[in-house]
Amino acid sequence: MGFVSSFLGILGFGIGLPLGLLVGFFFFIYSKPNEPEDPIVRPLNELDTIALEDLLPEIPLWVKNPDFDRVDWLNKVISEMWPYLAKAITGMIRSTAQTIFAEYIGKFQIETIEFESLSLGNLPPLLYGLKAYETNEKELVMETPVRWAGNPDITLVIKLFSLRITVQVGIRLVGRFTNIFDCTDCSETSCAVLSMLLEHRGVSDGKTTCRLWTQNIGRGYHVYTGPLSICSGAVPETIKKQISSLYIWPRALEIPVLDASTLTTKKPVGILHVNVVRAVKLLKKDLLGASDPYVKLSLTGESLPAKKTTIKKKTLNPEWNESFKLVVKDPQSQVLRLQVFDWDKVGGHDRLGVQLIPLKQLTPYETKEFTLSLLKDTNISDSQEKKKRGQIEVELTFVPFKENSLKYIGPSDAYGRKESCNDEALDDGALRGAGLLSVLVEGAEEVEGQSHNNPYALVLYRGERKKTKIIKRTRHPLWNEEFQFMLEEPPSDEKIHVEVFSKRSGISFLSKESLGHVEINLGDVVNNGRINEKYHLINSKNGTIHVEIRWTTV
Repeated sequence: MGFVSSFLGILGFGIGLPLGLLVGFFFFIYSKPNEPEDPIVRPLNELDTIALEDLLPEIPLWVKNPDFDRVDWLNKVISEMWPYLAKAITGMIRSTAQTIFAEYIGKFQIETIEFESLSLGNLPPLLYGLKAYETNEKELVMETPVRWAGNPDITLVIKLFSLRITVQVGIRLVGRFTNIFDCTDCSETSCAVLSMLLEHRGVSDGKTTCRLWTQNIGRGYHVYTGPLSICSGAVPETIKKQISSLYIWPRALEIPVLDASTLTTKKPVGILHVNVVRAVKLLKKDLLGASDPYVKLSLTGESLPAKKTTIKKKTLNPEWNESFKLVVKDPQSQVLRLQVFDWDKVGGHDRLGVQLIPLKQLTPYETKEFTLSLLKDTNISDSQEKKKRGQIEVELTFVPFKENSLKYIGPSDAYGRKESCNDEALDDGALRGAGLLSVLVEGAEEVEGQSHNNPYALVLYRGERKKTKIIKRTRHPLWNEEFQFMLEEPPSDEKIHVEVFSKRSGISFLSKESLGHVEINLGDVVNNGRINEKYHLINSKNGTIHVEIRWTTV
């Protein structure tokens, strides 16, 4: 058997070697190698977002998207300020968490919840670009991709039954924040920063470890250390829910940056209806023993011209029964000033008396009658003249705008809703449909005259002309001036004319020049309550004007 096996092995080697060399020589001489195929090349603009993210996972957005700007300088600022920012943020977290923890004390046999340690670490978040959006509103919108994989030290201690549970949590954050610096709040609140998370890839725990302790005469004995499924799932989900309730769109975190009490201008909140009824026993100022009285009405805190009644000739007991409407911005602090004058053809008009009525004495929608004795002066420190100056009778009604009605009506019920016993006053036929038309001329761009560039805007409506200030030597004026028109009914089928002029300083034949105009349909304002648009000026090459119009009903 050994001889046969050896013989067969030698025979196989002798036959296989020449046969293998022959086959290899044949393939080497007569066969041709396959040509390598060219790789498929596709331009980047044909790839979708997911494919690009896979190819370019770590490249910042300012490289992949030209709309985002590079913000290395801002990251350096944050890095230098991070120790102070982290300290302030942890203080806010601690104060906010105390309220949340208090809701769970006593539930599920939980005795106490407190932070054993709370630190955000020394690694600041990084911004991967900055994109600014242009809008017609008075706001600055910035979108910022943020990544934070820090080294926070967050330890919670929960006392449950006789156990002391220690929870350590680490957090990673990846998302795109949108910050809105807003100063256009219609409710007279302060300027604020609104921060929201438009998209988020994860608000997760980097490490979650629980430790259980028992209590024995004040000393702790370690029972178990390691990941605990009930903690590793519950704690991160709770954190995600809390962040979602604050940031993730459409929710936003509002951070006030200017107190409302410091604002110099306030928006209208209602209309004061004034009916000047009569005056009796006025002072005699004319030589024939009579006077020619009229009344001027104005609200404190306003720079608008005072409204006037008609002049009643040669009488000391005039009857007017004339109604006026005044725009109210703060009914708690504003005062109605009534001044009675004696009209004269020559020289200044003599003041017969004055009186003040604080608006806080009024109840919304209720008409209140006043019969007041006229005073020489409103300065209380001055000694008043002894002689009588007569009396004036007026009727006042304060009507808040609908969006402000709940602010001034009645007490709240248990669910925060306001109720009023004067609901029928809302449907009063005399006030139905009345409202305030506010026109804010913010600015213009690319307005250019042939002779000069000193632009101003003119608003023409129902024969009334309102004019902004003149901005000298500019093609991009910013006026930011508001004009108001009180109307008895909605201007649904009307238009308002806005035109830009340029006026030469000094004397010239071409002292005024039109730079373009636009007519705005007020039907859209009535239907929507507000429009804020930039309009191309007619008869202007590239000029545009930015106008905001509001319609507020009572």
